[in-house]
Amino acid sequence: MNYKNLLVEVENKVAVVTISNGPGNQLNTEVYLELTQLMSELEVNDEVQAIVITGAGEEAFVAGADIYEMADLDTVGMMDLTQITRISFSKIENIRKPVIAAINGETRGGGFELALCCDMRIASENAQFAFTEINLGVIPGGGGTQRIQKVVGQGIAKELLYFGEKIDAERAYQLQIVNRVVAQNELLATAKEWAGKLVEKAPVALRMMKLAVNTGANVDLESALTIEATCYDGAFATRDCKEGMAARLENRKPNFVGR
Repeated sequence: MNYKNLLVEVENKVAVVTISNGPGNQLNTEVYLELTQLMSELEVNDEVQAIVITGAGEEAFVAGADIYEMADLDTVGMMDLTQITRISFSKIENIRKPVIAAINGETRGGGFELALCCDMRIASENAQFAFTEINLGVIPGGGGTQRIQKVVGQGIAKELLYFGEKIDAERAYQLQIVNRVVAQNELLATAKEWAGKLVEKAPVALRMMKLAVNTGANVDLESALTIEATCYDGAFATRDCKEGMAARLENRKPNFVGR
């Protein structure tokens, strides 16, 4: 797994993906395509059961999209880039394995959208968040207007989107945008610790859990309950379910195998 803009390390079934694209780790067509390809590879890699995404350095997680690239695009070119972005973010959001964002600094625009695609978000104390698109005369085009309101509600979402102002890590925690705020030097270790705990869980059950939550969030309650029941039945039919129940009855740690 060799990429120009991504660094990948796999240890103890946890893949740490570091976006490294110059100052700000900005997103562009090449980065989006690499993220899509990498997620496809990690999804079928049995040596990976959880993923952490972070940014290189301490200044930025991802400080937005590459304005220099966008400024040269015509309407059709931007339509193509928007589709590439959407595919990349949807792949991260819906990959069958849990994804944790380790947010280590400036998180603007597309970087904020990327963080929202992850299952959980841990921020360093110096992290800052903003949808700055309004200040460029555009709106978020990578799902930001939709995903943020599912997290904070419509009123707060409009505040963040309309004003385009920064909020700090503590405010993001209060709004439930991030799950936890830690010191900068504890960020990656904390994210790895969380990922390590997930690795110990039953892989198929986690997959079914994620499918039920993600898919159920976009349909009516009765349809969501049907999705949940289907996912429950799928998880119940696995060897891991039998192992988990046997381990509980025998008062021992389960040995899940992902089957």
